[in-house]
Amino acid sequence: MDLLGNALLVYPWGIYAMLVLAPFVQEDAAVIAAASAFSLNLGDPVLLFLSIVIGLTASDLWKYWAGRLGRLHKKASGVAANKKVMLVRDKVVNSLGLTLMATRFVPGTRIPVYLASGFFKVPFDRFAFWIVVSGAVYSLLAFLLFHFLGEVGGSKAKAFAPLVAIFIVIIILLVQWFRNRAQRLV
Repeated sequence: MDLLGNALLVYPWGIYAMLVLAPFVQEDAAVIAAASAFSLNLGDPVLLFLSIVIGLTASDLWKYWAGRLGRLHKKASGVAANKKVMLVRDKVVNSLGLTLMATRFVPGTRIPVYLASGFFKVPFDRFAFWIVVSGAVYSLLAFLLFHFLGEVGGSKAKAFAPLVAIFIVIIILLVQWFRNRAQRLV
């Protein structure tokens, strides 16, 4: 039997399905879950990696198409023709790879940039390429971080690393929520 067949027999398929679907709820937590599963040997490393990258990609590609659909609205042409909007469009389109790579690592910027990419009619193939690359790089860095934390700190670090990472994500989300709330009150 091939490697994929053996992996599916040995490891439950549910973890892989969860990693494909989890980015639709919260991308950073999904990547942490994948890296945690990897560091704790809870699945085949290749399938864990592929599952999270597929999930991230699918989660991000629909946002592009939502932006494209937004362009169909009557007022969208006027907004798109605005000089300031055109400047932003040019910056996104001309440095798409850098923009999407940076966006992957800055919480709170993904949805607006992905929607804007669709709205600005960035070529879908270029957008999809950079989404896959940025998702793979982000996931690989998380996997490596959790692996090396486990190597340095031992089994206790492997057990607590996911909790620390989730705590950090929660703190970042709370800070963003409070900032948004404070800006609405002003």
